[in-house]
Amino acid sequence: MSAESCREWRESLGAQALGRLPEEERPALEAHLEGCAACRAELESLTGVGRLLPLATPEHFDVAPAPPPALADRVVATIRAERRSLERRRLRLGLALGGGAVAAAAAALAIFVLPGGGGATPVQHVAFAGTPPGLKISAALEPHAYGTEIHMYVKGAPSGTLCRVFLRGPRGERMPAGTFRYRWGEDADAVLSAAMDLSRTRAIGVRVGDRTYLAPA
Repeated sequence: MSAESCREWRESLGAQALGRLPEEERPALEAHLEGCAACRAELESLTGVGRLLPLATPEHFDVAPAPPPALADRVVATIRAERRSLERRRLRLGLALGGGAVAAAAAALAIFVLPGGGGATPVQHVAFAGTPPGLKISAALEPHAYGTEIHMYVKGAPSGTLCRVFLRGPRGERMPAGTFRYRWGEDADAVLSAAMDLSRTRAIGVRVGDRTYLAPA
């Protein structure tokens, strides 16, 4: 018989394998099994599984499985490390926002260079001027061996607006750094990266919707 015609017997096969099929339903199932080799094979397979089910009861285990003793400590340590990393990123972004407020008051670009300790390369904090009322954009540029890490801050754009970030080199070449979407009522704090070295970067740009804003770096 076809699989479609046997579908209605599947529940009866399971009940029969477990010895739970009502007496009044057995004659019909037995008549079907006489003419269906596929269902007979399936019943045989289910019957074997049914014999093993009683062996899976918890009473057959001396000790219930338990997680490793050090698992809780590893989970707590991981959470603490992630929290410290998040706090450091928020601190760097907060410094960038402070630079943005000064630049907005002066109606011009403001670039602040924080002195690095122990020979570390400084981080550049950039604010974008010329944005429409209600829209605020700033960024923090941090040099790395692979290029430049960009902490981009946007606030006040229409919800769902796609923001595309890029760096511009000394000959005007453009290096994409990534994209993110702004959600209304939230401060968009995106961490992006570009392969261009910060020492070669002449400007940072962000296209918010259909408008592009550029700031020298």
